[in-house]
Amino acid sequence: MITVHHLENSRSLRIVWMLEELGLEYRIKHYKRDSKTMLAPAELREIHPLGKSPVITDGDTVIAESGAIIEYLANRYGAPDWVIPADDPRWQQERYWLHYAEGSLTPLLVMKLIFSHIPRSPMPFFVKPVAKGISGKVIDGFLDPQLQTHLEIIEQHLASHTWFAGDTPGSADIMMSFPLQAASARANTDKLPSIKRFLAQVESRPAWQRAVEAAGPLTPLT
Repeated sequence: MITVHHLENSRSLRIVWMLEELGLEYRIKHYKRDSKTMLAPAELREIHPLGKSPVITDGDTVIAESGAIIEYLANRYGAPDWVIPADDPRWQQERYWLHYAEGSLTPLLVMKLIFSHIPRSPMPFFVKPVAKGISGKVIDGFLDPQLQTHLEIIEQHLASHTWFAGDTPGSADIMMSFPLQAASARANTDKLPSIKRFLAQVESRPAWQRAVEAAGPLTPLT
């Protein structure tokens, strides 16, 4: 049986969603974040040396990284419905958005989270104004404009596509769900109606609702 090593408020919720979409049997091992650092507990290193989530075990096979897990599940358990042939026009779109999620969008969100936390971190009082000023310039001058550009590109794509690579949800949608949910927690999605519609589609699916019930709701870190 597949075991999902699930860290609260993390990318691993989308792995549970995919398992539910595929109708696979699985169990969840829950891990709590450190209340001060918000990092994963040391026990996760017993499963994978990086000590990060998501990780799944399938028998003796251990797989880390969201994209690798999703491709493994799709190819081993999801074919043919979840595997787009390479000669299908949708294949390129799915590959792009599948890797874009962690390769382009999520790093910007992580950087914004880190720079937003810097002014609130413990430091000598005389350093705090400098740290706040530098963080503000990085966020206002680089991260927010970059995120706006990315969200506009995603909005344009979803304006003409029901899902990222077709008329039914696929691997790209599983991957894109987390960064868009995280982004929507910090942005006004009223100006991004197609992204808002996509997220409503995700959250209305019975498989998503079962995943939330099994793993717990996603509350993006702030």
